[in-house]
Amino acid sequence: MPTTISEQAHKQQQIAGVPDDGSQPRSTQLREHEQNSAKVKPRLFNKLKRYDSAEIALACLFLVPNLIFLIVFTYRPLIDNIRLSFMDWNISAPIATFVGLSNYIEWFTADSTATVLLNTLVFTTCTVIGSMVLGLVLALILDQKLIGRNAIRSIVFAPYIISGAAIGIAFQFIFDPSVGLISDFLHRLGLPSPDFYQVPGWALFMVTITYIWKNLGYTFVIYLAALQARRRDLDEAAEIDGASPARRFFKVLLPQLRPTSFFLSITVLLNSMQVFDLINVMTRGGPQGNGTTTIVYQIYQETFVNTRAGYGATVATILFVILLAVTLLQVRIMEKGEK
Repeated sequence: MPTTISEQAHKQQQIAGVPDDGSQPRSTQLREHEQNSAKVKPRLFNKLKRYDSAEIALACLFLVPNLIFLIVFTYRPLIDNIRLSFMDWNISAPIATFVGLSNYIEWFTADSTATVLLNTLVFTTCTVIGSMVLGLVLALILDQKLIGRNAIRSIVFAPYIISGAAIGIAFQFIFDPSVGLISDFLHRLGLPSPDFYQVPGWALFMVTITYIWKNLGYTFVIYLAALQARRRDLDEAAEIDGASPARRFFKVLLPQLRPTSFFLSITVLLNSMQVFDLINVMTRGGPQGNGTTTIVYQIYQETFVNTRAGYGATVATILFVILLAVTLLQVRIMEKGEK
């Protein structure tokens, strides 16, 4: 059949690369894409041109001292610690001997490692959960219009700024099985007082409760600030819709506090895994050898008590890897939650 004029025109458009929908030809689109790509490249240089050399020099002047301090006091000690972890070095001797992975093999195969890891896990988990839950409860209470709430807020926050060693000494008398306040209270109720200084489980409980009390002011203040910055109109809208207090708490308030809770979970976890002063003052890692010894306290014991600096550096490197892995895991979980 002979082709019509419209069909011939359609074929010519296809040969020329003109789309059927009337948009621009592919050749024209390709040229525009190349032109746009060429414009993107100098954008970075155009941004740099906005700043003169004096401004760039001033920025470097402020950045260089911080970078120097960061390199000298953070990265260099970290690298030296990793290097020392492969050495057998007694701090009383001037010479360190390279032993490869022997220190790491010794730590992973030692009988005390399981106890130390379990103590660290229990102490860290309880302090993170306890500090955050109690801090949120107190923040919810003291966010209300109460008489003397400012004074109560100051009292709750005060232990956080007190030295851990001082708090440890004070709580030694509170938990004393003979004359302590807890012992006296239990005796009045006709109950026996546990020996917090002889039973490992009770000793770890004592240290954990003490640290939660000390750290409570920190989580309380952060949660209180988040509560005061939240969108109260969402609470009012949920209340008007007839939502129960429990539903408003879990469906309206907690989602707004998710970034704050994530921040606290990281900071409290990192701080609790590095607690040394309370354990050193209250139990010295005991009772019964490693009853309350955590990874941080083991670093102190191996380095300064047993004078095995190389082995102590090995434990410190393992702690660094654990903290890094836990932090990255928390960040990953938070990113998935936001998606």
